[in-house]
Amino acid sequence: MSAQNKSMSTQEVANRLVSLCRQGQVLEAGQELYADNIESREPENSQMPGLLTGKQAVTGKGKQFAEMIEAQHEGKISDPLVAGNHFAISWWMDVTMKGQGRTQMDEVIVYEVKDGKIIKEQFYY
Repeated sequence: MSAQNKSMSTQEVANRLVSLCRQGQVLEAGQELYADNIESREPENSQMPGLLTGKQAVTGKGKQFAEMIEAQHEGKISDPLVAGNHFAISWWMDVTMKGQGRTQMDEVIVYEVKDGKIIKEQFYY
C-alpha cells in the first residue's frame, strides 16, 4: 500500500477536522473527511433534522446551518479527545442567528471513524 492510499488514523482525522474547523473551513472538512455513507444525529430538540444519512445530505445540513448565521462573534473548538475509533470535541460559539438575535451555543460532538473517514457524528447540546 502506498503512503498516498494509506488511511488516516482516528487521531489524524480528529486533528485534521479540528484544524480545518478552526480555520473556518467547516464545509471543506466535511467534503474531505466524511464517508459517503455518513450518519449525522442531532438532539430531539434541535431545529436541524434529527437523522441524516449520506455525505450530500449531511454537508447540505452544514450549509443550511451556516446560512442561518448572520454574524459570528467568537468561537472555540477544543482539542480532540480520542479513544479507539471514536473522538469527541467541544464547540462553543457566540453568534447572531438570522431572525433570532445573538446567542451562545455550547455542544459536544462525538465522531466515529472507519478506514480514515468519519462514518458517524452525534451532536449533544
